[in-house]
Amino acid sequence: MDDFCLFDLEDNSDDLETTDVEANMVNYDLDNFSKLQKTQRYIDVMKKVEDANQSSDVSNDDHENDPELQKLIVDSTELCVNIENEIFIVHNFIRDKYSLKFPELESQVSHPIDYARVVKKIGNETDLTLVDLQGLLPSATIMVVTVAASSTSGKPLSKENLQTTLDACDQVLALEFAKKKILDFFESGMRYIAPSLSGIVGSAVAAKLIGAAGGLEALAMMDSSNIRVLGAKKKICAGACCTGGSYKEGSNRKTARIYRDKILEKIQKCQEPPPARTVKPLRIPVTEHEKKRGGARHRKRKQAYADTDMRKAVNRVQFGVPEKSSLGDGLGEGYGMLGQAGSGKLRLSTVSNKKFKKQLGATSGLTSCLAFTSVQGIELNNPQAHDNSNLFGSGTQSIYFSEVAGFSNISRAT
Repeated sequence: MDDFCLFDLEDNSDDLETTDVEANMVNYDLDNFSKLQKTQRYIDVMKKVEDANQSSDVSNDDHENDPELQKLIVDSTELCVNIENEIFIVHNFIRDKYSLKFPELESQVSHPIDYARVVKKIGNETDLTLVDLQGLLPSATIMVVTVAASSTSGKPLSKENLQTTLDACDQVLALEFAKKKILDFFESGMRYIAPSLSGIVGSAVAAKLIGAAGGLEALAMMDSSNIRVLGAKKKICAGACCTGGSYKEGSNRKTARIYRDKILEKIQKCQEPPPARTVKPLRIPVTEHEKKRGGARHRKRKQAYADTDMRKAVNRVQFGVPEKSSLGDGLGEGYGMLGQAGSGKLRLSTVSNKKFKKQLGATSGLTSCLAFTSVQGIELNNPQAHDNSNLFGSGTQSIYFSEVAGFSNISRAT
């Protein structure tokens, strides 16, 4: 029992420590760790950037080899990275402060700049139907935020905490505005920093590409498949300070114009509609009959692969009459019409073959005209004597009367 009590006391002590940490996170002062805007480096660089943006000859080609301008590009790029980190720090401060009032807002609005604008717009208001958020958030997000605010578990902030939170929101917006000035300075100087790239995609996109790639030299050596995913990165100033020369560089934009024309030609080619289907003319009708092979050889080849009469009878089935099968009762191979007609016997019509009959009527090659008899010995035999067509002569001779015997006398009975 004592062990359980000690365990509960340990849990309670952890809860107390967590509560103290949360209280310290809420009550800490932003000026203790957010000091970028008060540094002399920030003030000097931003003043030079503003002067460069206001001057009319920022993009003059004479400034290409200006060491002060090159140093300003490096310093402003480093400052841009510091501004990104400072915005993230101040955003965490605003989130910790305003989570006591509206903890569900963090999950609905994740971007630091949008979060600061919404917090500054809402303030300590509990009914969001009275707050106009149009122009700050999409309509769908406004509806979700309004519904979440109606059932939130937060409580209104005190005047001191609310004022501190609003000051932090103003600081985030000021940092974002300073970052925009630096990007404008990059865009104005892209003509001599990367003349070919700015001639193809424009100064604004060129500045973002160089910053996302980590410098002009890194962008020049990057594969084309990796350039497509550069827009997914949020920090676009990480490598703009990495300046360096590349092979065959120049500021006349001649190469840029050549590549730009090729790119525009490819884009125009991709936007063209597909070619229409061509109507193909019909074939010229063939008036002459095609020659087909005939003759005895062709007929024999057809007869060799033709169905026999038995196979034709097997393939034919009589309607309403069960066919006979090899195993009976419809099992096995069916016989079809084979043996169905007549007396039930398997009868097939025979085809008369004249050539076969002629071969049967011909005499053998071993037949001789000589005959051996017991009366006269060797006799010449007439090969046509056994032919039925010559039994009664050819018709020109009379065989009715015998040449040897005479007429017979028939006696009549009286």
